[in-house]
Amino acid sequence: MTSHDKPMELEHVACEICMKEVPISEATVPEAADYVVHFCGVDCYQKWKTQEAERGEPTGTVDAKSA
Repeated sequence: MTSHDKPMELEHVACEICMKEVPISEATVPEAADYVVHFCGVDCYQKWKTQEAERGEPTGTVDAKSA
């Protein structure tokens, strides 16, 4: 390894639910109308989706009937 061969630093994002830092390339990224949220995995995504549904807020999903 030469001085020019520096390891690439991966960009990290925080999970919207547990705040765990994950590489952006590994994060689940559901896009909502005005923002993007990141999750470390399916469990945190499902928890977020349930919380948003309880609040009555859109989760960025499209109803098949309106598409």
